[in-house]
Amino acid sequence: MFRFILRRLLQMVLAFFGTTLIVYALMFAGQGDPIQALAGERPVTAAQRAYLTEKFHLDQTGVGGFFYRYFDYIKNLLRGDLGQSLTGRSIGDILAAAWPVTVKLALIAMAVTILFGVTAGVLAGIRRASIFDNSTLLLTLLVLGIPTIVLAPLAQYFLGVRWQLFPPTAGADPDLYALLLPGIVLGSLSLATALRLTRTSVAENLRADYVRTARSKGLVKRRIVSVHVLRNSLIPVVTFLGVELGNLMSGAIITEGVFNIPGVGFNLFRGIRTEDGPLVVGIVSVLVVVYLVSNLVVDVLYAVLDPRIRYE
Repeated sequence: MFRFILRRLLQMVLAFFGTTLIVYALMFAGQGDPIQALAGERPVTAAQRAYLTEKFHLDQTGVGGFFYRYFDYIKNLLRGDLGQSLTGRSIGDILAAAWPVTVKLALIAMAVTILFGVTAGVLAGIRRASIFDNSTLLLTLLVLGIPTIVLAPLAQYFLGVRWQLFPPTAGADPDLYALLLPGIVLGSLSLATALRLTRTSVAENLRADYVRTARSKGLVKRRIVSVHVLRNSLIPVVTFLGVELGNLMSGAIITEGVFNIPGVGFNLFRGIRTEDGPLVVGIVSVLVVVYLVSNLVVDVLYAVLDPRIRYE
């Protein structure tokens, strides 16, 4: 196990530098005029342009200039300095204000996925080919067929504006109730996928040889399902939930944009729209670390859920 974790940590380092290099290249290679994009239609004085150009090393052109800016960014990043956006605000302060909101939103979405998706998936797997099973498969197919860019405005209009069951927008400092509807929308796709995955895994394990052996020994169905089937069935589900948690922690750009949530995804979209390269690269760098760590935790949990799994 120790060697496995060490090997994964080394892979994480390579993945981190490779990802940040690609994102940095996409944001800065062939970039137009980020200073003018930030100012919009307002004129930029020569003094302002010269100051921003020198501050962000935009005068370093070509391949050499690109790698100079990249390694300068990595050097500051390893010291814990995410730098400043083109607006002059510290990226660390932006993330510090956005993370609590995104974490709340991700936890609500994950809770909805586990409570409803996994639970309904277990019931559908046990009652395979029943009315409940067929109904859940049909509903999940419908949810998976509707993109978030359509589902979010529909939920906002009907549940927030027309029926007034939830606040239509979250606002600057949203509480848990204001984030409930966005969390449900954000977790709907994860819920549908988790339900189908759990249902398939439970149904397959119920037909396994060890289940027939347990039945022949006289064990009741409740004990077979709770002790044997669920533990083996949860392995692919935990894999999905771990990866999905990393995705949810990154903040959904569409969901946070529709409901006006000042989270990570909202700030990431703003940085892309205004061509704020330092802001985009800084946010993505942190999100890559979150995603890699969540995947490492999931891999370690394999051995906890199933002792038969060993890492050589």
